Amino acid sequence: MRDPLTIPGALDLAATTRPRTEAVVDDEVRLTYAQLRHEALAATRSLLALGVRRGDRIALWAPNSHRWVVAALAVAGAGAILVPVNTRYKGDEARWVLEKSRARLLLVENGFLGNDYLAMLGTDATGETPVPGLPDLVDVVTLGGPAASAARPWVAFVELGSRVPEDEAVARWASVRPDDVSDLLFTSGTTGRPKGVLTSHQQNLSTYRAWCGRTGVTGDDRYLIINPLFHCFGYKAGVLACLLQGATMVLQAVFDVTKAMTAIEAERVTVLPGPPTIYTSILDAPDRTRYDLSSLRLAVTGSAVVPIALVQRMRAELFPVVLTAYGLTECCGTVTACAVADDDETVALTAGRPIDGVELAVVDGEGRTVPVGQDGEVLVRGYNVMLGYLDDPRASAETVDPDGWLATGDVGRVDERGNLTITGRSKDMFTVGGFNVYPAEIEQVLSRHDAVAEAAVVGVPDDRLGEVGRAYVTLRPGADAAAAELIGFCRDRLANFKVPREVVVLQEFPRNASGKVHKAGLQST
Repeated sequence: MRDPLTIPGALDLAATTRPRTEAVVDDEVRLTYAQLRHEALAATRSLLALGVRRGDRIALWAPNSHRWVVAALAVAGAGAILVPVNTRYKGDEARWVLEKSRARLLLVENGFLGNDYLAMLGTDATGETPVPGLPDLVDVVTLGGPAASAARPWVAFVELGSRVPEDEAVARWASVRPDDVSDLLFTSGTTGRPKGVLTSHQQNLSTYRAWCGRTGVTGDDRYLIINPLFHCFGYKAGVLACLLQGATMVLQAVFDVTKAMTAIEAERVTVLPGPPTIYTSILDAPDRTRYDLSSLRLAVTGSAVVPIALVQRMRAELFPVVLTAYGLTECCGTVTACAVADDDETVALTAGRPIDGVELAVVDGEGRTVPVGQDGEVLVRGYNVMLGYLDDPRASAETVDPDGWLATGDVGRVDERGNLTITGRSKDMFTVGGFNVYPAEIEQVLSRHDAVAEAAVVGVPDDRLGEVGRAYVTLRPGADAAAAELIGFCRDRLANFKVPREVVVLQEFPRNASGKVHKAGLQST
């Protein structure tokens, strides 16, 4: 059977070949693939009833839930463009995304984590549009939470679909083309205003078909999705990967170590991707032995330095298979991944090799390929490279050259086997007395100390050297380490200019919603 090239095509195939397999588990709600298709098709009918056209932008501001999945698949089936919104955003941040994307419809879980999102936006039931100042936004639907006069509850939204014949929705699904834009994801914005990244149905499905091939995710897996669905790691490496394989998605809205272990035991979870902090939390949980976690078989991590000691603990105590990967929103979320046969050192110190069909290059400032083992800027070329940035042809041209090479802005090196190691972000790099220093290298060394759980390094001003390194660490439960000890540990393993001048011990790191350490927030602590 031919591989589907559109998201509604992938759902049709899963519902046909695995109709009784559980597709989504969300607390008490359980949907098989046949039921998921039915729910998504019904929601597409409702979108058509509201006048949604091909190419319209539909914003989704909600935590992980079965309705998020249903809504996202319905938007794809309508030929519209999904615009996920970060659930940690405040009103002005979300308003900017809605305005920039010219979203026609907002689907929102009002009240998540106590946030009245609609109040933050300043909704107004008496105006010509639901949100003053957003003329393109003509409808708001609440997936759940407190009602608002300017919004339509989910039940009422679904009832609208009865006005549209099912055949019309089926025809809309069939009309979606592989090269249609499927989603508009905004970059994290840690270095400025987020940019909107446009990718197509075929790009995303091809990327995650290759990702599943590399990581070994199959239709027999039960996949705990804690990574937020508004992020590539949650939506694309989660929902789309499961959809392609017919695997079961077990959803959690926020990470809570006890709830996660409870779900692993109750649902016999086999796959748990996430940032390193999820695994350290489980490994160090005082009551971990009370839970049966023996079903776990695969962890996929990245987005931060992964200490070798952590990989070894994970493999010894939780997962037979631990893999690392690397990607960015501009490449559908995935560029490289380790393989099942890779050893602990390869998994911890590299992000693996490019997925099938994707090229990687490491170049110097003149665009020349550097030798194996030498640092340079990481470039990517392949089917996963974005269509471009929304309404920003200049930034698109600056990021993707005429030959299709995307400049990631990351600094890295490849080894003789083609494994990529990210050594820093070009914007994170700082200069100590004329020498370039990449934080990731220092973070990796600090994380090898027995007392250190996680480490993050930033450059701070220095009168003599221009900049020096400042390290922030969190410690493992019950561990203790003085700043002088950690500085000495680095001095024994790094060139003097790389050794941090100070170490600050924190209880926890500030993070964005995808689990990455927010370094700008660190510098204000």
